[in-house]
Amino acid sequence: MISKKMQEAINEQIKNEMYSAYLYLSMSAYCTKIDLKGFANWMRVQYQEEMFHAFKMYDYLLDQDGEVKLLAIDQPPHEFQSAENVFKTTLEHERKVTAMINNIMDLAVTEKDHATNIFMQWFVTEQIEEEATAKDILQQIKLAGATPQGLFLLDRELGQRVYTPPAATAAE
Repeated sequence: MISKKMQEAINEQIKNEMYSAYLYLSMSAYCTKIDLKGFANWMRVQYQEEMFHAFKMYDYLLDQDGEVKLLAIDQPPHEFQSAENVFKTTLEHERKVTAMINNIMDLAVTEKDHATNIFMQWFVTEQIEEEATAKDILQQIKLAGATPQGLFLLDRELGQRVYTPPAATAAE
């Protein structure tokens, strides 16, 4: 059975993952507004990934006979200065999420909660990918500079992204 402290930490992280989804949906709307529909698509797929993360934690709590408590989600920003600012914000946000995941891992180690430790390792690996992807796209935006041609090509590339739910892992 999962401890109350761990249950509270995971419920908080479910809220944080839903906030992440909400943030990316807001960024998608902004990108659509500035006619970067490929960027908007990328953010919408990111929204779907974040919801998957939240539901993965939700299901884990229920599987551990824990109580799911859905907490209030803060309103995300809806205005950004540019496409570059959107991805700077994305990278900063993903770094914060990494710290949150690490805190849950630390708690799992402290509490000798081996099941949660194994479960959360998937998220540790996922955060490495999330940060690297945001950093790569931000670098591409910087390389493109303010040139319409560069942003156009990157927008087309980001428009190709399709949501694919992760395959089930042995730990699930």
